[in-house]
Amino acid sequence: MVAARRNPGNDSALIERELESLLGRDAVLPGSASEYLADATESRSLRGSADAVALPSYADDVARVMRWCYEHDVPIVPRGGGTGFAGGAVPLGGGVVISLERLHSVTRFNPELWRIRLDAGVRTADLRRRARESGLYFPPDPGAAEQSQVGGNVATNAGGPHAFKYGVTGAWVTGLQAVVAPGELIEVGGPMRKDVAGYDLKSLLIGSEGTLGIITAAWLRLIPAPEAALPVAACYQTAREGCEAIKSVFADGLAVAALEYLDAGALRATRKAFPVPLPAAAAFMVIADADGSAQEVARLHAELTELLGDGALSIHAPRDARAAAELWRWRDGTSLGVTAQRGGKVSEDIVVPLDRLVDAIAATVEIGQRHRLPACSWGHAGDGNLHSTFMISPEDPDALRRAEDAAEELFELACELGGSISGEHGVGWVKRGALEHQWAPAAVGLHEAIKDAFDPKGLLNPGKKVARRSR
Repeated sequence: MVAARRNPGNDSALIERELESLLGRDAVLPGSASEYLADATESRSLRGSADAVALPSYADDVARVMRWCYEHDVPIVPRGGGTGFAGGAVPLGGGVVISLERLHSVTRFNPELWRIRLDAGVRTADLRRRARESGLYFPPDPGAAEQSQVGGNVATNAGGPHAFKYGVTGAWVTGLQAVVAPGELIEVGGPMRKDVAGYDLKSLLIGSEGTLGIITAAWLRLIPAPEAALPVAACYQTAREGCEAIKSVFADGLAVAALEYLDAGALRATRKAFPVPLPAAAAFMVIADADGSAQEVARLHAELTELLGDGALSIHAPRDARAAAELWRWRDGTSLGVTAQRGGKVSEDIVVPLDRLVDAIAATVEIGQRHRLPACSWGHAGDGNLHSTFMISPEDPDALRRAEDAAEELFELACELGGSISGEHGVGWVKRGALEHQWAPAAVGLHEAIKDAFDPKGLLNPGKKVARRSR
């Protein structure tokens, strides 16, 4: 792969003028536009720099910009809602940010066939509302739904609590439109539900984080909306007791939609906002969600209440939609509650086999202690997906350095336990090189060969999703 490079003859003013000639003056911003230079990693002091920001309105505009950039050796950083936790949308080392926010049309909607085609800039919450208005459901529920965009969700293969039952974003994509180097618009897949022709280019683009191409539109499948959904939240005195309760949900064959957990530190940071008082001794919480028909939910909710209640310190089992929504709003605020403890955090989304979840929870706290940092975790227990977190003050650069070192230990831990360095946030910039811990050299080589085939100049989101640091 040729390293991304800047043509010495190109400066920011020239790049802006060239882009304005392609898109019009109102579709180009200076590279100093601060809202396009960071994502959710900003508390980790990750902020980039760009030569210009392009705001195309159509896929053809994206292709024109990429064609110009590829011809002039200018790096390209695609951007969705900027809600990522891996620095994937941060321009590091200049270049052109291509924001997809103006590609926000629903181009086809066939509710009778449970499918929709929409542009990459449509926000997650708008997609879910549009589906609900027709009695349909798009299950993937990554955080920041009012800001995150469909293209970014596809590019990172985003997950969320209900991925336990329904799978991550990629499981719902049947077709993609994308711009690939040196500026060609392609379509792979489409409205059909089955397609096994050729290599699976669609799946290569899903989760590629803008390093293989820029997703401009997607065909998504939908399902009829569940008639009802009710959660159950149970508190335990220890993480081991809570993890045994999680295993019992599997053992009893209870088909829950979500299976979440919070450890002692996460619970301590958020307990005051919980809808009902919690026992003082509570040091672990399990949340399970039952959805389906009203009859199915009533049965499963009762079974969960009994099963999780066995050995629990307390159990909260809402029986109406308002109380259920209140519980999920509280769960959605966990990250903010933890961040508020010190003002900042370094949080990674490692994955381990379910039977090693309790080990990973304990190891997260132990790693934090070794680096003199308060640590906690919460996440998607059913998927073995931890948000292992080290709390820091943004004004303390030494604490940030220690937290970054602790994160490297987390990646090694995940691999030692038979897991993965990422479950839903991607690799981006902050995990560059960590994939080397997880894969054999031959697999790493294939990863790099795919990048070289799609992006021979190395201009597409350079430095992101890199498998080994030596690259």
